[in-house]
Amino acid sequence: MHEVSLGATLRDYLTGQDVDHTTYEDLRQALARLLVEELGHPRELVEPRVRVRFDVVPDAADASPSLAPSSTEAPQAFEGTDRPDTPPVSLALPVSPDSGDPGDSEDSDDHDEGCRVVDLTLRDDDGTPLCIVLFCPGAPGSYARESVAAARLFPGGPAPLVAVTDTRDALLMAAVDGAVLGEGMRALPKRDALRRLAADHPCPQLTPERAAGERRILGAYTAFLKRCCGEDVCLL
Repeated sequence: MHEVSLGATLRDYLTGQDVDHTTYEDLRQALARLLVEELGHPRELVEPRVRVRFDVVPDAADASPSLAPSSTEAPQAFEGTDRPDTPPVSLALPVSPDSGDPGDSEDSDDHDEGCRVVDLTLRDDDGTPLCIVLFCPGAPGSYARESVAAARLFPGGPAPLVAVTDTRDALLMAAVDGAVLGEGMRALPKRDALRRLAADHPCPQLTPERAAGERRILGAYTAFLKRCCGEDVCLL
């Protein structure tokens, strides 16, 4: 099942604003609540719906030398291309048994061809991105490569960490090399652990050449998502 609007709005947990109620928005809202109430991330430092553009000319920051490894081998999490159409039905909390993208009715530009929307961004006290969190309607491993590209291209970043989750399973990865740091919902780190992990896995600015390559990767995956079932209906 692809993401479609339900023709209504709901109140965003983080901002208090009305957002489009889609077939997956309840799950995104539950994920935001988990990050704040269970994992201890300050609500004001969890930002929803940040655009990562892949059709822009690289800025001056892209000219900084890249220290990231240039290995051509993708980590295991990048394997696989199947993306099930069956949506998840529950949110598995990592610490309690009870526990870019669309969905912002105020920002119709979320669906333009030149960007991918990151669902949630966990920021440090000074506003720098520590980790981006992307909801995926399918196996997290099949969304790993594009999510790492989004982290490397993240505005004001790169973001050193990236988490991909369907709210039943999750991958936590380092943006610098795509290495999998944890699997399962318990891999989503609490506040203090997140800051330590980000410090342990810094991601330098990309060279212009590598930034261009990451934009092509992110653009290709995003184009696939948007064209899979008709852009007039699908909100992916």
